[in-house]
Amino acid sequence: MTHPWIRSAATLVCSFAIVAALPAGAQTPASQPSETQPTGALTAEAVNNAAPDAGDAALLRVQILLDRMHFSPGEIDGRGGTNTTRAIAGFQRHRGLEATGELDDRTWAALTEGDAVALAPYTLTAEDVAGPFAQIPDDMMAQSKQDALGYEDVTEALGERFHASPALLRRLNPDAEFAAGTRIVVPNVTDAAPLAEPARVVVSKSDSVVRLVDAAGKVYAQFPASTGSEHDPLPVGEWKIEGVATDPTFHYSPDLFWDADPSHAKAVLPPGPNNPVGRVWIDLSKPHYGIHGTPEPANIGKTQSHGCIRMTNWSARRLAEVVKPGMAASLEE
Repeated sequence: MTHPWIRSAATLVCSFAIVAALPAGAQTPASQPSETQPTGALTAEAVNNAAPDAGDAALLRVQILLDRMHFSPGEIDGRGGTNTTRAIAGFQRHRGLEATGELDDRTWAALTEGDAVALAPYTLTAEDVAGPFAQIPDDMMAQSKQDALGYEDVTEALGERFHASPALLRRLNPDAEFAAGTRIVVPNVTDAAPLAEPARVVVSKSDSVVRLVDAAGKVYAQFPASTGSEHDPLPVGEWKIEGVATDPTFHYSPDLFWDADPSHAKAVLPPGPNNPVGRVWIDLSKPHYGIHGTPEPANIGKTQSHGCIRMTNWSARRLAEVVKPGMAASLEE
C-alpha cells in the first residue's frame, strides 16, 4: 500500500535512474586496493586472522568490522574504494584519531579490538532458497506490470541480508550450490549492536554520506549515499523527518524527469527490493524529497541521483528504525 505521508510527487522526483558518475578525486587508503579486480582465495580463517598487510583478506576484514560499528563501507565487496575510505575516516573521527582515511596501526587496533569475527558460517534454509526469484525488466512500463519487484536470485537476496555483493558471496563460497542445507560463510553483520536514536540526521553532499549525530553533537554512525545531481541538486537546508514507509509502491510520472523515455506514461510500480526506492522511504518536510533505498547497492556513493538521498536498502532500513517524525534532518554541502 502507499502510505499517506508519501506524496505522489515525492516518490516520483526520486528517479530510478543513476544519471552520472561522481567526479573523480577522492583517494582510497594507501594500504588498500582501489576497486581492483579480486585476487587470491578468501577463507574464513584467512580473513578472521588477517593482519593489516594481508591484502584482500585484511581489506574484507576491515569492511565487515566497519559495518558492524555502523561506519558502513556500503556494499561489502573485498575491493575497497571511496566508500571504504570515507568509512575509515568517519570511524577515525569517532575515535578521536587523525581522519586520513588510511588504515594505520592505531586505526587497525581500534577496529579489531574485541572478539568479533568477520566471517561466520551460515546454513541456507528452505525459506532462503524458495524465492520466488525472477528477472527484473529494465523498462519502467514493464516493471509496472510485475506482481512484485523481488530478488532476481538467491545470491542477491543473501547479499542484501549480509550487506555483501553477490560476487563476493560466490568468491567466498566457490563450490556452493546455494541450495537448502548448504553451509556457507558470510559477513558477520547481523548481530551488530543496535543503533541508538539520533538527535539529528545529517546528509553531506561533499562526502556523499548520511551521518547520525547524538545530542552532544558527536557522529556515531555513517552510511554512504548518493545525493543528487546537476539537474536535480540536493536541497541544502534544515528540514525534518515526516514519517517512514516500508516496502512502498512507486508512482512514476515521466513528465517529472528530464531524461524520461518519451514513450512512457504514468504508472504504479509494485513494492520490493528492486523497486526504484527500494525497501524504505523516509519522507522529508522538503516537498517531493526523501531518503530511500535502491535496487543498485553497488552504485551508492559512486554515482548521482535525481535529487533524493539514496542509500543501500540495509542502510536505509537501519536508519528507518531510529528516526521519527519531527526529527531534524540537515542537508549540507
